[in-house]
Amino acid sequence: MLEAIPLKDVRSLNRRPARRPGHRPIPVRRRHLSWRGRVIAGCIALILALAAWGAIARQLAPASNTALTRFDAIIVLGYPADADGNPTPEQLARVTEAVHEYKRGVAPRLILSGGAAHTNFAEARVMARTAQAQGIPQSAIFVEDQAEDTIQNACYSVRMMKAHGWESAEVVSTASHLPRAGIIFSRLPIAWRTHAAPPLGPGEESHWIAATWMETLKTVRYLVWARQTERCEP
Repeated sequence: MLEAIPLKDVRSLNRRPARRPGHRPIPVRRRHLSWRGRVIAGCIALILALAAWGAIARQLAPASNTALTRFDAIIVLGYPADADGNPTPEQLARVTEAVHEYKRGVAPRLILSGGAAHTNFAEARVMARTAQAQGIPQSAIFVEDQAEDTIQNACYSVRMMKAHGWESAEVVSTASHLPRAGIIFSRLPIAWRTHAAPPLGPGEESHWIAATWMETLKTVRYLVWARQTERCEP
C-alpha cells in the first residue's frame, strides 16, 4: 500500500530550485529576416498575387457579347509557322476549325490574322494557303499580315471589318488562348463570340498545362502593362 506524502513535502517538490548567486537566465534570441530576406519574401508574395489575379481574370473572361449564331466574318488568331513556312499543329488546328465553321455557314468569309512575328513567314499567309487547300475559295479569304501579338490581331482585324462595313465576328483560336482574347475583344466595337479549336490530340496534356501557364502570365502582362501602353484604335 502506497504511503501518503505529507503536504509540506509536496510543496517542496513543486518549488523551483534556488538560483545560484550571479546566475542569469540565457536570453532567447528571436530570428528576424534580413532586409534581403524581406525583399525576397515580398517579391514572392507579389508574384503569387499577380498569378492569382491572372488566373481569376481568365476564369471570369467573357466568351461573347452577343447571342448571334451567324456572323459577318470568322477571325482566326495567328500562331507561328515552322522554320520552313509550313503550318504547325496548333496553327493547323485553328485554321481547320475555322474552315469547319465556314462550311457550317457560321460566316461567309475568313479573316486570317498574323504577321511574321516569330519566323520569316507571315502567319496569316501560311494560314491562307492552308485554308485554300481545305477548299475555301480565295474570294472568301482576307489576310491581315501585320499583327505581331493578340492585341494587334484583334485591333487590325476589326479595322479591316470596319473598312468593309462588317459588324460581327466569331473568333477562333485554341482554348488556352481564348480567355485573354476575350478580355481584349471586350474592349472593341463589334459583336463577337469565341470558338475553340479542338485539342491537338492525346498526349498533349503537358503542352496544354504549359500553354495555360504562359497565357496566365500574358494575361497578367496585359492587365498590368499592355492594356495601357499598347492601345490600338481600330
